[in-house]
Amino acid sequence: MSISTAIAPHLPYLRRYARALTGNQTSGDAYVTAVLETLIADPSCFPTDLEPKTGLYQIFTRIWNSASSSLESPEPEQTPSRQALDSITPRPRQAFLLSSVEQFSNADIAVILDCTADNVYSLLNTAAQEITQQIATEVLIIEDEPIIAMDLESLVEDLGHSVTGTARTHEEAVGLAKQLRPGLILADIQLADGSSGLEAVNEILTSFEIPIIFITAYPERLLTGERPEPAFLITKPFQTETVKAIISQALFFDKRAFVADNKAV
Repeated sequence: MSISTAIAPHLPYLRRYARALTGNQTSGDAYVTAVLETLIADPSCFPTDLEPKTGLYQIFTRIWNSASSSLESPEPEQTPSRQALDSITPRPRQAFLLSSVEQFSNADIAVILDCTADNVYSLLNTAAQEITQQIATEVLIIEDEPIIAMDLESLVEDLGHSVTGTARTHEEAVGLAKQLRPGLILADIQLADGSSGLEAVNEILTSFEIPIIFITAYPERLLTGERPEPAFLITKPFQTETVKAIISQALFFDKRAFVADNKAV
């Protein structure tokens, strides 16, 4: 099997991981591009003794650690997103995302980060402590399934945030967002009135900027390579720890993450 065939299924998820690390689509994609360029220039650097996904993330990590400053998208100094990013230690953030979002085992994380299993455990503990220090915010949930909405509300409150409202339709979502001005939105893709959650989010973002986390059963449909794409998304059925990880990342960066394509997923 060729390297391109082996890594192709994992590239959308590597891009998701890269964007979560940087909080920026341009920067995240720049790292992934650097990985591909490295493999094209020297295919022998791909670790054939590892599972393709693990090997791909290992190469990404080496490039991230060696070239992060040169590949970052330019930002003004002391922006809220940069301050939030600087408040989280880089390696614990990597370990946390690899575990909670990308679902790697601690053993695989140790390989990817080139450290011991004990180091991984320590990094995850550090990340958890830093996450609990974040400032609480109000969250708007856009979700038409009552049970899922209740699950999201429960885990949001477990993180120390409050749910300011739940919307089931496009009209409810836009109305509540403009009225309540939440600090974060969790948005489903398909809503009860048959409209797209993407449409509701795009309308909300014309009024004010707010970090958005999309929820979908088909994340690959949102990670197509067409711009713009969401920096933060959750795959259904979701794991509690995954949602907590993405919420924390979105609030750390406080970046607007949106999709212009209004087709329902």
